[in-house]
Amino acid sequence: MTTTSPLPRTLSAWIKALDDVRLPAFAEVHGKVRLALRDSGLSMRQIAEIIQASPVLALRFIQEANRGIGDGQPAESLEVALSRIGLQRAETLLSRIPATETRDIPVPLRQMVLISRHASQQANGLFGARLARLQQDIHWGSLLFLTPAWALICAYPHLLESWEQRVLAKGEPASRVERELLGVPLLELCLKLAEHWRLPDWIIQGYRLLGGNRRMLIKALHIARDNEHPLHQQQLIDADPELRRWLTQPNNTIVLANGLALSSHHSWSGVHSLRWQRLAGLYLQVPLDELQQLVHQQAVASARQFGRTDLWHPAQGLLWPTGSRFQILREPPAPSAQDLAAWRAHCRQLLAEPTPFSNVLQLTATASQAFACGGMQRVLVMLVDRKQNRLVAQQCIGLAGDAARLTLAAEQSQVLRRLLEKPAQLRLQPTNVAQFSALLPGRLKALFAGKHLLLRSLGIDGRVLMLVIADQGGAAFTETTLQTFAKTAQCLERALGNFSRRER
Repeated sequence: MTTTSPLPRTLSAWIKALDDVRLPAFAEVHGKVRLALRDSGLSMRQIAEIIQASPVLALRFIQEANRGIGDGQPAESLEVALSRIGLQRAETLLSRIPATETRDIPVPLRQMVLISRHASQQANGLFGARLARLQQDIHWGSLLFLTPAWALICAYPHLLESWEQRVLAKGEPASRVERELLGVPLLELCLKLAEHWRLPDWIIQGYRLLGGNRRMLIKALHIARDNEHPLHQQQLIDADPELRRWLTQPNNTIVLANGLALSSHHSWSGVHSLRWQRLAGLYLQVPLDELQQLVHQQAVASARQFGRTDLWHPAQGLLWPTGSRFQILREPPAPSAQDLAAWRAHCRQLLAEPTPFSNVLQLTATASQAFACGGMQRVLVMLVDRKQNRLVAQQCIGLAGDAARLTLAAEQSQVLRRLLEKPAQLRLQPTNVAQFSALLPGRLKALFAGKHLLLRSLGIDGRVLMLVIADQGGAAFTETTLQTFAKTAQCLERALGNFSRRER
């Protein structure tokens, strides 16, 4: 369903417009459901399993079951909804739902349904087994959480592309874009529509949490950032009984699952994805590396279940070099004349004798700027501790702010151990990335998502003092940048020697 009429600009006008939207159902599933409703040998659970292959149908049956119940308890699952409305009424409702061939359903709507199915897989895989008694609530709450957006995209398909390009690709503030496109905040619209449709209570609570009651979420995010120190995290949680109670609420699982699915739809390595991964790790009380592995596994399971499609599935982002559906890899531009002039100036400063640097921080700051001026778009300089078994971030360029606090243990990675044995360089590219990527720490791969990466350890007299990691935003290296990287590394190594011999 498309429309050329002006968009509503108030909550009441939006609810009226979206309440009238007739969401289409996949024709193949529509026919199977009709046969199932007429088969007296099938149980309600078996019929529900057939219906859930078309989430739109599941939504409509639950909406119908919750319509006009007043203060009664809303149906939280499809099985309960079918029991409430009865098979005859369900068949009547089915006849009013348009059965549409897949190719005729707007791509933006199919994309939103795919994200919801991915969110449901994340919820079932991460939380379903741990909360088996609430598995149905988790399944249906996570699957239907984004249904207000389904109606919005069905009526106005162009809105998804506009929002994605402005917020995800160009980085415009979401609140400003939503005001300009819709006239109202998107989360507030979703909440009001969920309340109007009497969707499962967990969904309504989720939108209230995201839209107006974010205090607990923000407190949890602050604690979740300290993922390397679980004991300290637990102490902070224990010191705040209100937060501890909130973290144990099962309805949070559907918000976490949808946060993971939506953020990975854009980029696995983005800051939003990392925040949701940390929060899910805090909820499950598992390390970030383990949580990321679980989330990746569920994404792959979701893609297998969905099958071949012309849509974008977040699992594809685990294979593409950048992991982002908006970052198109082109050959990076060669450093400009101005950049190369600055690069030469930084290198001269590194080579100067006696050394102009009074501390290591100044030295590595100049070195990281030299790497960047030489064409590297993302740079991380890490220092090695005295025992040669731990790396600590010292400088970073072009990376998320969390990179500045990164620490890595050499025992985590065979590649790191080899690089710390003596100064050496490893270049990752498509021909060897499969061989070495699995041997790199997950947190490092999250920062440098891609198939092209340089890792170079530097030191004095064979003893490694630091590790430089750099790339060109995930794209293939040019010959120019490979040469400037090598020369910069040589200058940095000379600078380390000069610094070690400075007058004290």
